Amino acid sequence: MKIKLNKERVGWGILTALAFLAIGGVCLVPPIEQDQLYHNFSDSYEILNISNFWNVISNIPFAIVGIVGLINLNKIRENTTQYLVLFIGIVLVSIGSGYYHLNPTNSTLIWDRLPMTVIFMSLVSIIISEFFKSKLGIKLLFPLIIVGFLSILHWWVYDDLRFYSLVQFYPMFAIPVVLVCFKSKYNMTLGYWLLLIAYIIAKFCEIFDKEIFSLFSLISGHTLKHIISAIGLTILVYTYIKRHEITLNTK
Repeated sequence: MKIKLNKERVGWGILTALAFLAIGGVCLVPPIEQDQLYHNFSDSYEILNISNFWNVISNIPFAIVGIVGLINLNKIRENTTQYLVLFIGIVLVSIGSGYYHLNPTNSTLIWDRLPMTVIFMSLVSIIISEFFKSKLGIKLLFPLIIVGFLSILHWWVYDDLRFYSLVQFYPMFAIPVVLVCFKSKYNMTLGYWLLLIAYIIAKFCEIFDKEIFSLFSLISGHTLKHIISAIGLTILVYTYIKRHEITLNTK
């Protein structure tokens, strides 16, 4: 006898389990302090009087991607508030990350992480609207961003990255579950998969910053992280502009 699995029920089960594991982990793990060695990037070339030149300049693609999204906002076929916030967040990442890499410290890092949180939370809001209920995603947009900001405030006040890690990484584990188990009201969901792949590669580049720099000499892992992340976001923005709503089979 064959048992037919309800993919959505399985999806809800996995998402719930992931949430409990993530929240439990945050509660059980001791506070995670910001490692000050994080600010010591391998590539510190100064060019044209710009410190850490390549790590600064490699943020320009984010601004280009965000501006392209804003210019094409009228081509998005639904409430554009979430996409407007996302594209603004991408532009602000370019500014905030560039500012941070001019003088990497905890005080400047906050301006890098704030717009990144805007991207994470607006993306979660869009996915809720796309795969679950449109109005729910819109209603949750700003509460989610506030939660993201509070996670950064918690880090800033208590030097504890646990809640910021939750905000950053839970969506990265939850999104594949949503893509597999739930149906989008749009075509071209491949953009999300490619964004996730780019994110994972970018994270590896960040972790192996020094090793990549010693291997290639001209470019560091952190610089590559910026470039690859911008490529992932470019694919996502292209997807949002080009995709079309589809009729779901409700049988």
